[in-house]
Formats: sequence, structure tokens, C-alpha cells
Amino acid sequence: MILENNSINSELIKYIENEIFPLYNRNEEGHGIEHIKTVIKRSLELAKNYDVNLDMVYTIAAYHDLGHCIDRKIHEIISAEIFIKDEKIKKWFTDEQRNIIKEAIEDHRASSNHKPRSIYGMIISTADRTIVDIDNAIKRTYSYGKRNYVGLSEEEHIERVYQHLTEKYGENGYAKIYLEDKEFDEAIKKLRQALANKEEFIKRVKEVIKTI
Repeated sequence: MILENNSINSELIKYIENEIFPLYNRNEEGHGIEHIKTVIKRSLELAKNYDVNLDMVYTIAAYHDLGHCIDRKIHEIISAEIFIKDEKIKKWFTDEQRNIIKEAIEDHRASSNHKPRSIYGMIISTADRTIVDIDNAIKRTYSYGKRNYVGLSEEEHIERVYQHLTEKYGENGYAKIYLEDKEFDEAIKKLRQALANKEEFIKRVKEVIKTI
């Protein structure tokens, strides 16, 4: 992964790309390396508007979903534990910085019942809500369901895609962002318009999953 921003420590990037990124092969596609790269990109874009340490922003985004393959229900806690126990990462951060990173990873989850404790947590949470496009959202949700809801029939998986995206991104959805993000605002508007017609959306889901 090539980062355009030269302010991030090159040795840190090398370590994360070589040692951390490969661990995402254990996750299902929806929380795999492509999602991580998207969150890193969006996090760094959002960070431009704030006085923050970009090494920290990059690291939070890189570690935030590592625990997903272990226990999706508490993956944010596990991911934070993996980070804080990483002895090699200590060379780039103070104890105070590492604690902020840990808390930001813990606070990133969409269904979290509390506001992130720092600007770093707000950045990662907002970036993690990114909707690349509607078809990508469908693919991520479907692949997640296939891995974690193995007892469902194919029709039930398709119905679950619609229900999950409605619960998460619908008018009363639980997905929250904490910073101004015009890209997200535009994307969620399009997604909500698509979800408004369930019959057509289900047809779209069926077409999209044929490409997976």
C-alpha cells in the first residue's frame, strides 16, 4: 500500500504492512485488508482537518479490526488488546499515545453506546462508517453473513442483507458519525433511496452476489 502522505514514519509503515496487514487474511472479506485500506485512506483524509499525530491515526486504522476473526461481538476489545500487547509497536509511541490508540480502537464500533473518548476515536469511527458504494456495502454484508450465519438459507442471507443495511444505515440506523463528512452524507443518502424500494433492492442484492 502506497501512502501519499510523507509525514508518516516509513519504518512504522513497513512494520504494519509486513507484520499486521497479513493477519487480515483470517477475516472474512467484509473486514479484510481492502476494508482496512479504505479506512486508513479515509482516516488520513479526515485527519487533515485536525491537529493530530498521523502515525497514530494510521496505526489505529491499521489495527482496528484485527480481532474480528476471534470474536466479532467484542472484536473492538480484542483488537485493542492485540495492539497494546504488541511489543514491537512500542518503539514508535509513548505510553500515553499507546493508551489513546487503544481507546480509539475500542471506541470505533458502529453499535457502540458511547461517544469516542478522543478526536482519534472520532476519526476512526467516522472513517469506518464509509460507504464505498451500494454494491460494495451489499458484498460486505453478504460475505459477513455467509461466514457468521452459516445456518441460513440463501434467501435468508439475501433478506439479511436488506435488514442489516436498513438497521445500520436507514433513517433510524445505529451507524453514527462524529465528524463532518460530506462524502458519507452523500453516500448514505443514495443508499437510503435504494433501500426505500425493498423489491428492487433485493433484485440488486441477487445480481451483486452473482459477481462474488
